[in-house]
Parts: sequence; C-alpha cells; structure tokens
Amino acid sequence: MRVIGKPATSSTTASPTLASPPSSSSSGATAGPSAPALSPQLPWLLLRLLLRRGAMKRDPLPKQQQHPPQAAEHLSGRQAEEEGQGEMPTSPLWVFGYGSLVWRPGFEFASRKVGYIRGYSRRFWQGDTFHRGSEKMPGRVVTLQEDYNGCTWGVAYELRGDQVAASLKYLNVREAVLGGYITKLVKFYPQEEESEEPILALVYIATPQNPSYLGPASEEDIAAQIIVSSGRAGHNIEYLLQLADFMRYCCPQVEDEHLFSIEEALISILPCLYQGEETIVQE
Repeated sequence: MRVIGKPATSSTTASPTLASPPSSSSSGATAGPSAPALSPQLPWLLLRLLLRRGAMKRDPLPKQQQHPPQAAEHLSGRQAEEEGQGEMPTSPLWVFGYGSLVWRPGFEFASRKVGYIRGYSRRFWQGDTFHRGSEKMPGRVVTLQEDYNGCTWGVAYELRGDQVAASLKYLNVREAVLGGYITKLVKFYPQEEESEEPILALVYIATPQNPSYLGPASEEDIAAQIIVSSGRAGHNIEYLLQLADFMRYCCPQVEDEHLFSIEEALISILPCLYQGEETIVQE
C-alpha cells in the first residue's frame, strides 16, 4: 500500500498545478448519443481503483465516526460562525482546507496541521464547471453542510507576513470567483494537540445560494457524474481519489461514510463503463 508522507512544516510552496486533461473527443467509432465521452486519463485511474479495492479489503485499522471521541462539545455551523465573528486575523492567519486544498494548496505557507472542525459535514454537493468539470458536464466537488453533530477533517495552513495577502488573493480567485464559495471563521482543532486551545481559521464554503450548487444526490448518482467529468485541474475521479487517500492515510482512525461510499460506488461502476468503451472502439 502506498503511504503518503506529510510535508515538512517549514515554509514551502505547494505542488505545481495539474496539467489540463487531454481532450475527450476521438475519431472513429462512437457509442452513440447516450454514451459519455471518457477521458484518456481513465486507464490509469481504473488501475488505481482496482489496486485500491485490494488495499481497502486489507485495511486492518478499526474505523471510527467522523467526530473524535474526545470531543464532548459540538458547535453547529451557525454557532461556529458566530464565535468566529470579528475582524479578520492578519498575521498569522490560518486557512482550513477540506477539499483539494489538502493536497494542492497552491500558495506558500509557514506550516500545516491536520485536524478537524466541528458543526459541519463534508458533502459532494457543489458543482464545478472549471476545475473538475465543464459547462456541459459539471463535476462534483465538496462543500460543508451545517450539521450539529458533524465533524470535518482536513488541513489548516499557517500564513505569515506577505504570505497572507498573496494567498488570500489567490484563494479568492480559485475558491470564490471560480468556485462560488464564501468565507467563514471556524474553530480548528489540530490532530496532535488535543490539550491546546483551538485555532481560529478561515474556511471557504459553497452555500445553496450560489449558482453552481447541485445539492444532495445518492452516492451512486454522484459517482456516475464524477466518472464523466473533467476540467482544467484534471479528471473529477482524481479529485475523489486524492481526497480519499488523504483521509485513509492522514486520518486512518476516521470513517468518512459519505466520501468512502462514493468511492465504493465508483469502483463498482468504472470497470464496466471502461470495458464498454473499449469494446465499442475495437468494433
């Protein structure tokens, strides 16, 4: 099983932006109007999924629910927002990521901590027509839903000095302008510092009021939409796998039922879909 190491906590820059996926158009036989156009990325994504199926079965670690057992206090999303009201912290500023920010922040930071926030659950309810989808075929990415007993795990990044203004400028374009997210202040609890006070952190949340919001759907329907979507940052499948990898290796004690159910649905659907495309091409 491949293990993802944690980045060093010294000042660093995130990994480069992923290249745009190749065009999904192809010449020759097609499957007709009802068949989705599959990305050339799918063969290696399929291999990752098949290898993942075996790794999931061999996982010996006992799973727990999203909220950590030591957390007796649970704040609703509204309560967390109210407690975080006030002037925006200047330096240092912490930014909490729970989606693509956990593996590809894209900005310089002083340090990072794995941990969680309370009062929210992570859901694949936000549409994406730029990073992981298109106008014709929107992808599915995560946002936060207020949940009294909810707990969402992710990564908080510490910004200092000039990093604050530069990072916020970058994030406002990536998350707000292109993603439709708004900002809130929440309490962040580091994974390895249970005795310390929580850290006030900035978080980007997509609400039902933004035009790209898709809302609830079954895990199977979400997986089916993810399979056929890709955008400037890569295939939507890759987004799901990267997030699942983060949870499995950085938070192995946590059971993210929503995320892992979509992953399982994807594993069951993708081989059949790819085999069908391969048969059509051979004919």
